[in-house]
Amino acid sequence: MMDRATVCAVIWDLDGTLVDNAEYHWQAFREALASHNYVLSRERFESVIGQKMDTALRNLLGPDLALEEIQRLEMVKETRFRELMRAGGITLLPGVRGWLDSLRDDGWRQAIASSAPRLNLEVMLGAHSLEPYFGAVVCAEDVRNGKPAPEPFLMAAAKLGVAPDRCIVVEDAAPGLEGAQLAGMRTIGVGPSHDVLRADVTVRHLNDLPVNAFSSLLSS
Repeated sequence: MMDRATVCAVIWDLDGTLVDNAEYHWQAFREALASHNYVLSRERFESVIGQKMDTALRNLLGPDLALEEIQRLEMVKETRFRELMRAGGITLLPGVRGWLDSLRDDGWRQAIASSAPRLNLEVMLGAHSLEPYFGAVVCAEDVRNGKPAPEPFLMAAAKLGVAPDRCIVVEDAAPGLEGAQLAGMRTIGVGPSHDVLRADVTVRHLNDLPVNAFSSLLSS
């Protein structure tokens, strides 16, 4: 158990890091853009994973995309995404529950910093009763500049009362890792694309991390 003078934090991404919902995002995004007569490839979809919806849509459909159309497409996509999650269920990724428990028991503060809208977070966190683990939750509506800007991570750290250099960010996507590094935080990249992620430590699954992974990273 760490003492108050050495309090540290882990700031988690949610989609693709704690919960396995990539296929729901892919299906919902593809259906939403089909209404705009845009055929979304898997490669283009993966290039915008981790970005706020308005940023992702402008990267896909052009920088001059009207705000009204962004709002319409976002509503279509996120509504469909929540329908798919409720119908198909939400699975925690390997190692998630064990690390959440272990870090809590060792005195680490924990937060979520996500590009998702609040309604999505409520569904995902509520599905496995994860809310008690987190002292702060930062979502798309909370920030002006989403990932890869550092704002979501700095806000999460401030809400936890922990200095950025005492925080570790766990992410599955390049924009989040870039934002965490800009915030002056250590990083762990996780997921199928871990071998190409630029992070201090990368693993395919959280349960591939050694038992001292977080403490060692912060003291290195």
